[in-house]
Amino acid sequence: MTTLLIAVFVLTYAAITLEHQLKLNKSAPALLGAGVLWSLYALHLGDNQALTQHLNESLVGTAQIIFFLMGAMTIVEVIDAHNGFEVITRRIRTQRLSTLMWLVGTVTFFLSAVLDNLTTAIVMVSLMKKLLQERDDRLFFAGIIVIAANAGGAWSPIGDVTTTMLWIGGQVTALGIMKMLILPSVVAALIPLTITAWLLRGRAVNAPAQRTDAVSKSAAFEGQLMFTLGLGILLLVPVFKTTTGLPPFMGILLGLGVLWLVGDLLHKSKVEEDKAHLTLAHAMSRIDLSSLTFFIGILLSVAVLEHTHILSDLAQWLNDKVGRLDLIVLLIGFASAVVDNVPLVAASMGMYSMTDYPPDSFIWEFIAFCAGTGGSMLIIGSAAGVAAMGLEKINFFWYLKHISGLALAGYLAGALVYVVQFNLMG
Repeated sequence: MTTLLIAVFVLTYAAITLEHQLKLNKSAPALLGAGVLWSLYALHLGDNQALTQHLNESLVGTAQIIFFLMGAMTIVEVIDAHNGFEVITRRIRTQRLSTLMWLVGTVTFFLSAVLDNLTTAIVMVSLMKKLLQERDDRLFFAGIIVIAANAGGAWSPIGDVTTTMLWIGGQVTALGIMKMLILPSVVAALIPLTITAWLLRGRAVNAPAQRTDAVSKSAAFEGQLMFTLGLGILLLVPVFKTTTGLPPFMGILLGLGVLWLVGDLLHKSKVEEDKAHLTLAHAMSRIDLSSLTFFIGILLSVAVLEHTHILSDLAQWLNDKVGRLDLIVLLIGFASAVVDNVPLVAASMGMYSMTDYPPDSFIWEFIAFCAGTGGSMLIIGSAAGVAAMGLEKINFFWYLKHISGLALAGYLAGALVYVVQFNLMG
């Protein structure tokens, strides 16, 4: 039975990894794999009471992540509907490419820590089309945006799906992950950013002709209000968890209720046609349900491997063959450049027991960093990279030639900084 379960999971994983070649949405094999794995497990276990208990445990953990992501995605969509991101983007103005690179990289890094790396990459790459006429320049900026977005998301409990998974699962704490990963993440973004800015030194910004769309004062106020309120809610979720002890999804749902109330009051005097696209109900219709169903499928699939102790056996095998925990996690980071980091981290969470590795242990923090930043090494290695690839039609081999080396340098330097920092503080 163990061999059969592993075979099904490997096939599922392969289908997810090859979604572009197979022209399949990765949610399909994820959900199919979850259904088959649980069915096989149920037939093998033959104990309905134990099966129900195991399934309920897995559902609770999965639901907490899904509810949190659903709320966060909706808040981001509301901000975008009100053009709230213009609060940041319209302030980015300079005549030098190197200065613009520093501004874009810095904004991307910190914005990603609050929104998430995918949304930040979309916002910033889209902005580049308004600021840069030359496509070759935009490609380099897109590459740095991917690296900065992934690095920025790694050190924040709400900045990357994988870090969020570890935070909700209790493997890391909000303050712990921020304190230990901020410096390695800065290094992972700073090295590629410094090299690229140096290469662009002395060059002027060639900006496209600017449109002068009139924006009313009321629309500008609404955008600023929703941007400030939305980001404030996201930032306060870790505070809510620490203060009340409730899981993060309760904080995000509370914030969603506040944002919904404010939105309805803000637009109550408008006619239905003018406010329909600004409501939270409309925002919820725009969230990426495909990604949510993918997370459901892959998390439930990994749960079967955890219940059958396959993952713990894999961890023991890695310990026997590789020996060093830091090398094992580094390999996980390299793997995340090729395959999706969500199942990688989900599997890692099942491989190692929190009894042996309590919250904020070396392994959990290092996994958050490596899985979060390792995906930058290939354009297909992260959601931010795939988004940038679609927006700017970036060629896989162009990215491999011009950006992958920079991402690798940042990844290895950041990893070294974390290991040294942990040993000094430990």
